[in-house]
Amino acid sequence: MNCKAGFVYSDEFVNYRFTDDHPFNQMRVLLTKELLEASHALEDKLIIPPRYATEEELALAHSKAYISAVDKAGRGLLTEEEGLEYGIGTEDTPMFKGMHEASKLLVGSTLTAIDAVLQGKVQHALNLGGGLHHGFERKASGFCIYNDGAVGIKYIRKNYNYKVLYVDTDAHHGDGVQWAFYDDPNVCTLSIHETGRYLFPGTGNVNERGLKEGYGYSFNVPIDAFTEDESFLKVYETAMKEIVDYFKPDVIVTQNGADAHFLDPLTHLSSTMKIYERIPKIAHELAHEYCEGRWIALGGGGYDIWRVVPRAWSQIWKVMQDDQPFEGMLPEQWVQKWQDHSPVPLPKYWYDPEGSYKEIPRRKEITEKNDQLLEKSLQIITNQKKYNSN
Repeated sequence: MNCKAGFVYSDEFVNYRFTDDHPFNQMRVLLTKELLEASHALEDKLIIPPRYATEEELALAHSKAYISAVDKAGRGLLTEEEGLEYGIGTEDTPMFKGMHEASKLLVGSTLTAIDAVLQGKVQHALNLGGGLHHGFERKASGFCIYNDGAVGIKYIRKNYNYKVLYVDTDAHHGDGVQWAFYDDPNVCTLSIHETGRYLFPGTGNVNERGLKEGYGYSFNVPIDAFTEDESFLKVYETAMKEIVDYFKPDVIVTQNGADAHFLDPLTHLSSTMKIYERIPKIAHELAHEYCEGRWIALGGGGYDIWRVVPRAWSQIWKVMQDDQPFEGMLPEQWVQKWQDHSPVPLPKYWYDPEGSYKEIPRRKEITEKNDQLLEKSLQIITNQKKYNSN
């Protein structure tokens, strides 16, 4: 299967930068782009330059007072006290010069990807600069200032009137997007993430199912800490297929955080590159089966920017093009170029060799707990189908 896909990119993505030692580092997008180029998988003609979101577009998901506060913060005009009211100036989301413009570009890049797909210019579009799923209507949270996923889906609803399935496989719960559409029956959200018992933001329980007309269109599978590939993929593939068949979307938007990997410093999951080969492949197949190929993929979390994120995100692009992941060795020229910059040895292969991490002693217990959660989610879907048919 050869598909027409677009890669949304700007060198200015790196301007979204809090501090030199902050874990959120958009250098990972550049590293991914150069890895794809070194793999002869990305040509200039496939790159789509993004635009900036307008104030009106930002207001689809954010209050005007909050937008104004972000603008003032980026110009050094917001006091510390004022900033804290909006979640700006915290340890997670410090103020930085030009933060409004840098954030507008990330939102605009997601809107660029959406228009490219929904106007029929490409079948799929990848925007690794986006996926900032923790931002709220009037508050920054979890490294996220503006929520490009929420703005983007509101934009789809307003301008295209499509039903949207949002699928979030970041290790952290996709809270900002879920709450933005919690009462909307035309937007279905699925988040598969590490349980909030141990990890920010602490939400995303199975019983978060929507509100009013949106009841039955919010799904969460909070998998246990130290979950490994097989259990993760069983949850993802089963839930994804059942929910797509239940909701029958017109377009699929995926958030592709790469922080479920065992090397990620901020989470406690134990997956390898195997899940990052499979996650986009299932999304790709279902987009063609249910949505005439309409699929917009975003970035997200991922804090080992050298060993994990470039490999994981490159697989999305490869699958978008021909439904097959990269295999074998990484291009030597990429490894040689970046090794001197990396504080850790760079991997040599697209995959993680067997035995890359210590054996998980609770494997059986973790798998059983995840299976129980999955069964509960499937029962919820079955009950909702019966309810909707009555």
